[in-house]
Amino acid sequence: MKVALVTGAARGIGAATAAKLAEQGWAVLAVDAAEDNPALPYPMGTAEELSTVVATIRENGGTAEEFRADVRDRARLAAAVAEAEQRWGGLDAAIAAAGVIAGGVPLWEMPPEQEDAVLDVNLRGVLNLAHTAIPAMLRRPKPRSGRFLAVASAAATRGLPTLAAYCAAKAGVAGLIRALGKELGDSGVTANAVSPGSTDTPILAESARLYDLPAAQTFAAQQPQQRLLDPAEVAAVLAFLAGPESSAMTGAVVPVDGGLAL
Repeated sequence: MKVALVTGAARGIGAATAAKLAEQGWAVLAVDAAEDNPALPYPMGTAEELSTVVATIRENGGTAEEFRADVRDRARLAAAVAEAEQRWGGLDAAIAAAGVIAGGVPLWEMPPEQEDAVLDVNLRGVLNLAHTAIPAMLRRPKPRSGRFLAVASAAATRGLPTLAAYCAAKAGVAGLIRALGKELGDSGVTANAVSPGSTDTPILAESARLYDLPAAQTFAAQQPQQRLLDPAEVAAVLAFLAGPESSAMTGAVVPVDGGLAL
C-alpha cells in the first residue's frame, strides 16, 4: 500500500486530495492545524472538519488517519512524517495543500502579521514539508517512486492587485518545485505542482470578500470556461501526479485553471 501525507486536509483542495488518494488505495495521513489563525479575519478548517474527512474516507472503505500539525512548525511536520512511517512503514507522497489568503489593500498597507501569515503558510509551509518529507521518501529502497507535490496558483504568474504577498508566495512555490526537480534528479523522487484557477473553496470566498464582490461565483467570469473549478478536479490532477503515470514529469507546474492563465 502506498502512503501519502496531505496538509490542509480539513477542507478544500486538501480534503478532496486526501479523499481521491484514499479512493485509489493509498493510506493517507490527513494533516491540518485545525484551528483559527489569529492574524487572519476568516475561519480556518476545524478539528471537526478534519475528523469528518477521515471518517468519510473510512466509511468508503479507505485507509486514513488524522494528525494535527501547523505547517509553520517544522518539528510538528517531522512528527507527522514519523507517524506515517511508523504506522504504515514509509512515505511515498507528500502533498502541500495547506494555504491561506489575506490582502485587500496595497502591499504597503498590509498589516505585517497578515503578510507573515500568508508567506509563512503558503511558502514556508511548503519548504517545511519538503525538509521533512523528502528525506523520508528517499529512505524508501530503490527503485523509488516518491512524489513531492504542492499547490501553487494562477497567482504565481498573474499580478493580482491587493494580493501581492499571496502572489509572491505562490510564485515562490513554483520556483521551489522547479529547483527541487533539479535537486532530486535521478533519485526516483519527483517534484511537481498544480496551479489552480478560481476554485470553489473558503480561500476563494475570502478573496471575494477582499475584493468587495457579492460572492465567489463572480470570479467564474474571468475563466474561459465561465465556471468555478471544483476542488475534486484539482485533486484528480494531484492524484495523477502522485501515481506511476507521472514518472516522466518533474519540476512541472501544471495549470488546472479553466483557462485562466491563457
